[in-house]
This record gives sequence, C-alpha cells and structure tokens, in this order.
Amino acid sequence: MTATSHHGASVAARPAAISARGWGWRHAGRARPAIRALDLDIRPGERVLLLGPSGAGKSTLLHALAGVLGDANDDGEAGDSDESGSLLVDGAYPREQRGRAGLMQQDPETQVVLSRVGDDVAFGAENLAVPRGAIWARVHEALDDVGLSHLPLDHPTSALSGGQKQRLALAGILAMRPGLILLDEPTANLDPAGVLEVRDAVARCLDKTGATLLVIEHRVSVWKDLVDRIVVLQPGSATDGAVLLDGPPDQVLADARSMLAAAGVWLPGYVPETRMRAASPAQGTGNLLIAAEKLAVSRERPRRSGFRKLPPVPVQEGITAQVRAGQALTVTGPNGAGKSTFALTLAGLLEPVDGRVSATTGLSRGAGIDPYTWKAEQLIERIGTVFQEPEHQFVTGRVLDELLFGPRHLGHGEERVDELLERLRLTHLVDANPYTLSGGEKRRLSVATVLAAHPQVLVLDEPTFGQDAITWAELASFLAELLDAGTAVVSVTHDAEFTAALGGTELRLAPAEQVAP
Repeated sequence: MTATSHHGASVAARPAAISARGWGWRHAGRARPAIRALDLDIRPGERVLLLGPSGAGKSTLLHALAGVLGDANDDGEAGDSDESGSLLVDGAYPREQRGRAGLMQQDPETQVVLSRVGDDVAFGAENLAVPRGAIWARVHEALDDVGLSHLPLDHPTSALSGGQKQRLALAGILAMRPGLILLDEPTANLDPAGVLEVRDAVARCLDKTGATLLVIEHRVSVWKDLVDRIVVLQPGSATDGAVLLDGPPDQVLADARSMLAAAGVWLPGYVPETRMRAASPAQGTGNLLIAAEKLAVSRERPRRSGFRKLPPVPVQEGITAQVRAGQALTVTGPNGAGKSTFALTLAGLLEPVDGRVSATTGLSRGAGIDPYTWKAEQLIERIGTVFQEPEHQFVTGRVLDELLFGPRHLGHGEERVDELLERLRLTHLVDANPYTLSGGEKRRLSVATVLAAHPQVLVLDEPTFGQDAITWAELASFLAELLDAGTAVVSVTHDAEFTAALGGTELRLAPAEQVAP
C-alpha cells in the first residue's frame, strides 16, 4: 500500500517537488537498465501523465519516488541492482522520507492489507497518527469518492473483485492525503463507469489537497484533461536519455502524434491494426468443447451452521454458455459481476455452486466430463488459464525457465518457446527474473507460459492489462491466429477494442445484487 510519514496528519501535507538529474536504475539480474539518464523537474502541485511503451521504466520511476525500489548504499548500489545519478523528492532521497508519497501499484492484490474494507482504507491514515474521529470521516469520504460507499465497512476484502480492490487501494491513498500521489495504471481493470469514477475521485482529491500527481496510463484520453503535462519515456536502452517528449498535453499530442503512435502510446481515437481472421477457418472449428448449464459460481467455501453445511452464496447464477473450437467467447460486465469467478469455474479451477460445467470427449480425451475433477497435468494441456494477477503463475526465477517449465513437465517439445519469445517481445528478457518485469511484460509472459503447453482452450483474465498499443496489437493478432488454428479463446475483459478485434460471442454478466452500487 503506502508507507508511513512523520508529517502531522490532521492537515493535508504540502505538495511535493520532484527533481531527477541523470538518474537511472538497473534491476538485479538485468543486462540493461530499466531507465537511464532521466532529467526531470516536477513542480509542487503539478499534475503529470507519464507515457511510454511497455518496459520503458515508468513503474520503476514510481517505485523509486515512493522510496520502495531498494536501499542503495554509498556506491549507488542496492544488492545486485545499480543506481546512477540523483532522484529527489523535496530535495531529499525518497527512501529517507517514505510516506511522503502514496503509491498505487499495478496489482491491487498486493495492496490489500486487512480483512475488512473499512480497516483496510484506514490503515495508512492510522500509521500517520491521524486522530481516530478524523480517520473514519476520511474513510467514508474516500470510499464514496471511489464508488465503494455501498459496501459496509466490515465487508470482507477477500470478496472483492480485482477492479474493486483497485478502487480500495486508491481509497486508502486518498484517506492518507499525501503530498505526492503516484498512480500506476489505476483504471486498467475497471469497467467504463469505474474508470470515470476513479479519475473523478483523483480530481476531487487533488482539488482538496493540492497534491502533486504522477500517473501512468497507456490510454491518454482518460487523463488528458486533468493533467498539466505529458512526459513520454523511452526504454532504458536508448542512448539519448529517458525523456522522449515533454510538454503541455494538447501540444504534445498535436506535434508528435505519429511519434507517439510509433512508441505504442494509446492516442484518443486511435486503434492499432490487428491481423484479421482467416476467411476459411481451420477444420474442426465450431466443435463444442465445454458447455456451462445454469451455472452458479462463487469463490466462497461451504460454511457450517451447527450440524448443517451451508452452500456458498453465489456471485452469479443461471449462466449458460458454450466454448467452441476456433471461436472466441468474450465475458464482459461491470466490476463485481463475477466475470473472473465464472472464468475460473469454466476452466475447472473452481467447483460450481450449482449447475454444471461439462467437457466433450473432443476435449476431455478420457479424463472425464467434469474439468474440476481433472488432475493438474490433464488440465493444463487441455485448458490453459491466464490469471488476472500474472505473479500467481510464476514458479521459477528466470523468464526462459518459466516458458520451459510447462513443456518439460508435460514431456512436450520446446519448439514453440522461441516463437513465443519473439512474438510477445520477450527475447531480450530471457535471463531476467519474472518478478522484476514491468506489468505489461509480466502479462505477456503469463500468456506465453500457458501457450507453451498447447492447450485446446485458452482462458484469459484481462489479457490486455498494461499493454501499450504495439504489444496490444501483437497479442490480439496472435490470438486471432490461434483461433484460426482451432484453439478456443475465452477472455474476461473491459477492453471494447479487444472484444471487437477477436469477434465471436459476447457473454455480458449483469451486476450481482450483493455488490451492485
């Protein structure tokens, strides 16, 4: 979440100033720096949108400003990492005043601290020694700002969807009222209404506190009218410094539209071209592989009340859907509607509360009709699942080993690994630790590790999260090729352009009554 501060907390902290001179950082185990030769000044109270291709070091910069990147010694080294130049917040090293900034990371799962919504939002403010009465006033205000005020304060954080956890993380930051707000893809997992709620919540907080803002978002249109500047970074391998462009939003977008598009920036009204589906689908396309009938789903476990065993309360019920070879099924709907829970149940990773998921003989190949009863080896070579949180899939300490793990475990050939590395732009990262990758790189690696096992059905949860426009187009094109080859693709997404690119059938889930606003 965020670290603590020594500032008096009953009054909003003064806005922070940022200064970088030749600053760079190389993660441990990486040959190239994540960011190098950064020269940048951000005035107190200024609002800046940080853009650039996936892997340009945007998240690295935010973590450094929050003081959580690593403690460098006097020689500018942190373990096996290397730091160069200087990066200061209010003239001091960020690690010396942790808590001056509130950081919202790409993965909301890593920021949930406590088991109840109210306690989680209050956590940061409590560490700032805010008076108890003021804390709970801030908690209610922050929850209202991010669209979660309909939840009781004792609502379990474990029952929240990924998008709701993202809003919860933001609420915790807003309750702290820091002088520097750092947001890393804050709307990536939100439905369209939630995107506007979060952006407007940030705007209200900035108007109240005057805090400095640095926000990472691939899609410019969401934040363009809220910020004063756009700064575009380029990858750390660039020899002419980290900053590619810097200026007022309208000027940057007008003067360098083609350059920004070439750098993978999502521009207003711009959708990159993707490979079109083949006119004549592969033989076998359309054969039924999985059927869901009157399905009720939940992540809860059965409960006991005295001698009775009570079933979980479903987040969605009555779902009927079909997964067919060579066809796309896109699952859409608002946050909290149970999209991810449905996808995990369809993939055999959660047991249905009611109804059933049935695999046809073309997919089961003797493993049985119910995917939930399959052994791990049977499941991963039939149904490959890409989780919403990429880190949940990593099992090794090197990108190449991660890709080889599935094929070697299953006794399959490794011929597809090189193709996946190239197509998903991971070749230069083969020796890197998966946990040091950017959010977009982690997402592409998680997709690649599943594809390496050659599953007949691919289930992806928010596959385009954190992707710049170039890698988005490459991923969409690659999935179109898999569809042409007869693979079934099930996607949970808020990305309307991605849904349109894959085509197929859209299954829209209505809001669940338990979590609806």
